[in-house]
Amino acid sequence: MAFVQADPIRAPARAQDLILRHRVKDYRAGDLERRYAELGIAEDFFINYGFVTREMQALMHPRSDSCVPAEARLPWPAARRKRALQLLEFVRERGMVHPREVDERFSHGKVKNYWGGSSNATTHLLDAMHYQGLLRVVRREAGIRVYAVHEHAAASTDKAACQARLDALADVAIEIYAPLPLRSLRILLRRLRYAAPQWEHEIVAATERAKERLKRVEIDGVDWYWPKEWSLKRGGATDDTVRLLAPFDPIVWDRDRFELLWGWTYRFEAYTPISKRIRGYYALPLLWRDRVIGWGNLAVKNGELMADFGYVDSNPPRERAFQRELDAELERIRSFLGLKK
Repeated sequence: MAFVQADPIRAPARAQDLILRHRVKDYRAGDLERRYAELGIAEDFFINYGFVTREMQALMHPRSDSCVPAEARLPWPAARRKRALQLLEFVRERGMVHPREVDERFSHGKVKNYWGGSSNATTHLLDAMHYQGLLRVVRREAGIRVYAVHEHAAASTDKAACQARLDALADVAIEIYAPLPLRSLRILLRRLRYAAPQWEHEIVAATERAKERLKRVEIDGVDWYWPKEWSLKRGGATDDTVRLLAPFDPIVWDRDRFELLWGWTYRFEAYTPISKRIRGYYALPLLWRDRVIGWGNLAVKNGELMADFGYVDSNPPRERAFQRELDAELERIRSFLGLKK
């Protein structure tokens, strides 16, 4: 996939694990984090935050058109830049650091975080330095990132080479999330500004180049795009397997496409006030055959998997095959979570 979106919420497992369990044989919750150091992957920002291959990361960095060292081009006020350079030297001396060590050494105080709460300023600065490519995540300890200095190979600033790198990033995104309506294609590629802010001004042109590389089909007045090398079949038999998908699974991620394909609106409601939730805190779209027919909210209590389901048509399908396959999916989830039968 080259990229798997990450999310810290466990309900009943993190998004990256819920995505991978459908795509990796015998996958267990937490395998990605446990095997991170040996897999040749990195935590970084692509169209969202998540895990990327090292080859992908090299396409995104350095996040500047300049050939000067990364520490010399930080887009920050002088005082913050000075703290970042001191912190960078500290990490270089230590080899790798836990944010707790950094906070004990520098104690920069508190800052307001993205969600409106308070975070350690050193943790906030580590995050920013990670994004700028000064630091890399070596591993996690109890979910906390451990950092080391990120050394980059020299990158060409030739315009054609930069366009080729941006096109390669676009192709990866399209490969993961296609087929896409035109509006969704534009939205998806617009998000490459997070992966490569140095080329944000080139994204519109990159989108037009991508359209030329893709197959286009008009269906019910909507232009759809996907890679030309894909072989798509019309109709055909579908299996009876039930799958509970992560809210950020590539099948679900594009909410416009979701509504076009399945005729109802899915929204991620973990950050919605309880009184305004319709589907639930972490509703997992329920895929049966070739349709998403409802959702499930799962939780683990006292070692037991608890499941609550809702359906677009109010009631579950009446076929015996559905209940059999739903039970099989819940059993797979128990195994994935390491729960006893």
